[in-house]
Amino acid sequence: MTTRTAAGPAAQTGAIFQRLSVLDRLLPLWIFVAMGVGVLLGKALPEIQDTFDRLQIGTVSLPIAVGLLWMMYPVLAKVKYEELGRLRGKGRLFGVSILQNWLIGPALMAALAWLFLSDMPEYRTGLVIVGLARCIAMVLIWNMLAGGNSEDCAVLVALNSVFQIVMYSPLAYFYLTVVPKLFGADTAEVGVTMGDIAKSVLIFLGIPLAAGVITRFTLIHRRGREWYDSEFAPRLGRTAIVGLLFTVVVMFSMQGKEIVDRPVDVLRIAIPLLAYFGLMFTLSFFLSQRLGFKYDESATLSFTAASNNFELAIAVAVGSFGIASKQALATVVGPLAEVPVLIGLVYIALWLGHRFYRGDPTVPGALPGASVRPD
Repeated sequence: MTTRTAAGPAAQTGAIFQRLSVLDRLLPLWIFVAMGVGVLLGKALPEIQDTFDRLQIGTVSLPIAVGLLWMMYPVLAKVKYEELGRLRGKGRLFGVSILQNWLIGPALMAALAWLFLSDMPEYRTGLVIVGLARCIAMVLIWNMLAGGNSEDCAVLVALNSVFQIVMYSPLAYFYLTVVPKLFGADTAEVGVTMGDIAKSVLIFLGIPLAAGVITRFTLIHRRGREWYDSEFAPRLGRTAIVGLLFTVVVMFSMQGKEIVDRPVDVLRIAIPLLAYFGLMFTLSFFLSQRLGFKYDESATLSFTAASNNFELAIAVAVGSFGIASKQALATVVGPLAEVPVLIGLVYIALWLGHRFYRGDPTVPGALPGASVRPD
């Protein structure tokens, strides 16, 4: 007979849920409320889009930048940078992440875009732009909520940032010019340079990363590591959710009128996106498990692969085709689908952890020494 020395998966998951703050516990509800507020705001005040357009630094929306920096800083301030030296032996993990993010991910998104939007080339182009923009922001939130490895995630985000600068333009040319020619379809050109992408990475990753490093080492020096990790970091971390909700409101207010006026188009764009997020997460999670990674590593790899850099995608689409273009609308629908789906995948990841990683101490809520003894 099988004997467990710890509470079952359902009991452990319930315990995790009860320990969450009200803000975290009802996050899916707050996300939908924020999306609704943004859409209604954009519909009621269509001039808000022009206002936000004027509040830009180059092609970067200042309100979105404020929200993203607010969202990312608390998460990056929790990373234990002093322990990053332990990652030197994780070349296999980084190699798997590169495979998932830069070969499988863009190819899967392009295939789904062609499958579902073969008759709508502008929307198809927008989805390809989204697929090429690998996540360097919100993945930190999803990874934290799912109990992924924060140090691994910080390094993978930095790795994606470097690859994004080098690979985005060549891959955009391949998927938007070379591939359409093979099928006799219209081609598209994306006017984005490595410098533009580097600027986006510097703003959205460099600033909160530097602030997080300075905050951690300064306060640990003054108050000690135990106080920082047990008191300050958890309190600061809760403000990241507020930054996320603010960002969602701003994003959806910028395209609220278009979303309301074109519900059928939005639905058609959302279908391949939903398929992409689900397929990419599932493929990455079970590939990681088969390769022998622990739960926290598998969760980090999966959320890194399934998430996308919507702020870069929106900036590229707006800069190349204009804010009112169908390509820009497609990139805005990206987070419309991604945010609620990734929230759902956080809960699925926790369930998968208790289902397939029994005895793994990196599973949130796993008890020390918990194990399953086979018959």
